[in-house]
Amino acid sequence: MIERFSLLRNIGQFDSVSPPAAVAFTPFSFIYAENGRGKTTIAAILRSLSNGESGLITERQRLGSQHSPHIVIDYNGQQRVFQNGSWSNSSQEIVIFDDNFVAENVCSGIEVNTGHRQRLHELILGAQGVALNATLQSHISRIEQHNLDLKAKGEAIPATVRGPYSVLAFCKLNADPDIDTKILEAERRLAAAKSADTVRQRPLFTQIELPDFDIDTIANVLSQALPELEADAAARVRSHLNKLGKDGETWVADGMSRIGAASEGQSDEICPFCAQGLNTSTLIEHYRAYFSDAYGALKSTIRQTGIGVRDTHGGDIPAAFERAVRTASQNQEFWKNFTDVPEVSIDTAAISRDWASAREAVLEKLRAKAAAPLERMALGQPALDAIARYRERRDEVAALSNSLLECNAAISLVKEQSAADDLPSLTDDLSKLKAQKNRFDPIIEPHCTAYTDEVESKKATEALRDQSRSNLDQYRQQIFPAYEASINDFLRRFNAGFRIGQVASINTRAGSSASYCVIINQHNVNITSENGPSFKNTLSAGDRNTLALAFFFASLEQDQNLSQKIVVIDDPMTSLDEHRSLTTIQEMRRLFSRVSQMIVLSHSKPFLCNLWE
Repeated sequence: MIERFSLLRNIGQFDSVSPPAAVAFTPFSFIYAENGRGKTTIAAILRSLSNGESGLITERQRLGSQHSPHIVIDYNGQQRVFQNGSWSNSSQEIVIFDDNFVAENVCSGIEVNTGHRQRLHELILGAQGVALNATLQSHISRIEQHNLDLKAKGEAIPATVRGPYSVLAFCKLNADPDIDTKILEAERRLAAAKSADTVRQRPLFTQIELPDFDIDTIANVLSQALPELEADAAARVRSHLNKLGKDGETWVADGMSRIGAASEGQSDEICPFCAQGLNTSTLIEHYRAYFSDAYGALKSTIRQTGIGVRDTHGGDIPAAFERAVRTASQNQEFWKNFTDVPEVSIDTAAISRDWASAREAVLEKLRAKAAAPLERMALGQPALDAIARYRERRDEVAALSNSLLECNAAISLVKEQSAADDLPSLTDDLSKLKAQKNRFDPIIEPHCTAYTDEVESKKATEALRDQSRSNLDQYRQQIFPAYEASINDFLRRFNAGFRIGQVASINTRAGSSASYCVIINQHNVNITSENGPSFKNTLSAGDRNTLALAFFFASLEQDQNLSQKIVVIDDPMTSLDEHRSLTTIQEMRRLFSRVSQMIVLSHSKPFLCNLWE
């Protein structure tokens, strides 16, 4: 309970007032004064004590005073002190009806604006509803802060890194251990689509191969001889033929073919040149063996084997091999941009050296055999080693060739896809893959984590907001109809010629507010209408004050802590007729029995006397 004003200094009409202890408040106190004597100042002081708004006092600093207001109020055995622009403690139990209440919650003169409806909304809600609404508004404010934080954290992730994704979609991307491979494949596929004509015309890989040496055949040729022609006999024949000079062997070979014709009709064979008998010649048998078909066949085999080695491993063959390698290398350089192709790492110079070494070693041996057909020979170890080195090179070439040929299936697929692929789609796919990789970059990932954490925090706050809104809506559904009924009950008691209807809560961008209409002669009057019937042209000053009193009393009816309230009423009968003044007195009497304390300020002695009685 407010017990007394111990000090009123430098405010309004009060210079420095310290009322004696005898001038104390009672549970039901009246303050009488003529206009301009400080009643409104007392009401403003008590309103400031209630809501802690220091401006209500500082704006009333006594004119001409050099010092700021200083107020001391005895309250429930303690002192509430206003000094240096603030209260030591406030007291929310005080509720006040005065011109300020009307101007805040009902109208300013004859106008009802958004601010009035918003404050009326809080008045209707009461302490419990205001708490619910405050909780809701705190969540809404927090969501707005979430949005600001999300914007800032989203801007920390560059758009160039996100590709086609929004910030949230980018942050939700999953890690892919194969992302680099997929990016490479996408880049190749896009490159192939961009070069579709060139890809279509580019040939596949062809086989690259090196000929082999038929060692078994060569060894067989080198090892052949003629048992019927001894080597020393053949040597004597060759020695004799050498004595005959140029074409001596051809001349003798022709003569041997004529022995049969020259000896026709003779008992023995004779020489076609001298017609002498050949029975006594020891050389003729050697001639027969030397110029036999078997010997000729042996020499031919040696010669053909040498020619075969020369034609297979010489001439244009090495050059053709180098061209094939060069072509394969060029194809590999092209196709590696579109698919996996092994490197063409062949040392053609080293291959040429080993190839020539093996070829010359074999031909050298065949030339020696051709010079001595009847002499049994074999490839020496140097030749075998040269062939072995060449065969190692040949195996390397074969392995590379097989690897390149295996790529032809993938290359054929590239050709097929490049002809059918859509460039914009491939570009978008590649952009998404790169963004997916960027998502887990060590520099970017912390920003994404901060963003997703903020998103989850916002979701949690939104859940709290939705629950708070649901709680508030349920409370509104109960309180607004009850408040409307209570107001109309008071209007009936005041014998007002109007009622209110459609009392409801509406949500706007500016915040929640109360909406209602005035019902006159069973017609709804829009309180904010600019044209036609409205609040300002249908209600008299007394009606507006009556409506304000109804709002005030109805709000107290809904207050669950009414018994603890201190009610301050300043000149409630302004513009009221005798009946409404009497009704106001009756309602105040009823209200007094339900509150902790009531203080009434008025300039009307009759009103206060009637209230006292």
